[in-house]
Amino acid sequence: MLLLTPQHFTNYELLDCGNFEKLERFGDYITSRPEPQAVWQKKWSDAEWKSQAHAIFEQRGSHKGEWLTKKDMPDNWKINYHHEGLDITLKLALTQFKHIGIFPEQAANWDYIYESVKGLKTSNPKVLNLFAYTGGATLAAKAAGADVVHVDSIKQVVNWANENMVLSKLHDVRWTIEDAGKYVQREVRRLKKYQGIMLDPPAYGLGTKGERWKLEDMIDEMLADCKKILDPEDHFFILNTYSLGFSSLIIENLLNHHFPKANNLKYGELYLHATTGSKLPLGVFGRFRS
Repeated sequence: MLLLTPQHFTNYELLDCGNFEKLERFGDYITSRPEPQAVWQKKWSDAEWKSQAHAIFEQRGSHKGEWLTKKDMPDNWKINYHHEGLDITLKLALTQFKHIGIFPEQAANWDYIYESVKGLKTSNPKVLNLFAYTGGATLAAKAAGADVVHVDSIKQVVNWANENMVLSKLHDVRWTIEDAGKYVQREVRRLKKYQGIMLDPPAYGLGTKGERWKLEDMIDEMLADCKKILDPEDHFFILNTYSLGFSSLIIENLLNHHFPKANNLKYGELYLHATTGSKLPLGVFGRFRS
């Protein structure tokens, strides 16, 4: 089992975490927001957190909240990720759902995606990104030369991903606003094949027409369909989940069942290493490539 954390994200830093919160630096700006995994005590005092943060998220109800900001905090800003040939720029923004447009722990997967596309034998390989959010993984695949289909059910998020493509000086990503499960089922019927598939499903979610997604009930069927459209000879595959209590051993069992001949199967946890020393777990993953 692997424990992976970003090694090359110089514009991002987890400063401290604890008491169900995290303090992070994204470029020039520092945010404080809730984090259900941070069940331990903070290393820094509340006063230190408050003095550092440009924006503090205060929960209002179960899902939404409000950002309290300093005068010099913009509504949105940009952050760059660069490692070897991978060079992408992402727009960040303060949303009412505490998210800001990036999951920085995923940088560990962006490197893997970029390297995997470069290693494929197929000319102009096709890559499918499901539950694709604002497109960090999409841009990593595109920057490596893939023909990428980006699927997410939320129009505003897909528009955001398109902005990130433009900021990154990339082009020709194919945007699809649709329920991920329905999209894959249609590709199965069309006998389509992809050399790369990436999926980062939520614990719960809704499709474009109110289709309900529940991770533990539906991931097995999703993987069965993904197997049918993955090129059996030339491929890479990444499954990443963020769900409290969802073990990396579950990921291992699922991938071993659906892809028994997978080479180089690796599974484990993604985490962020705080400047103060704490390690914040932020999801489990499984991945393999031919």
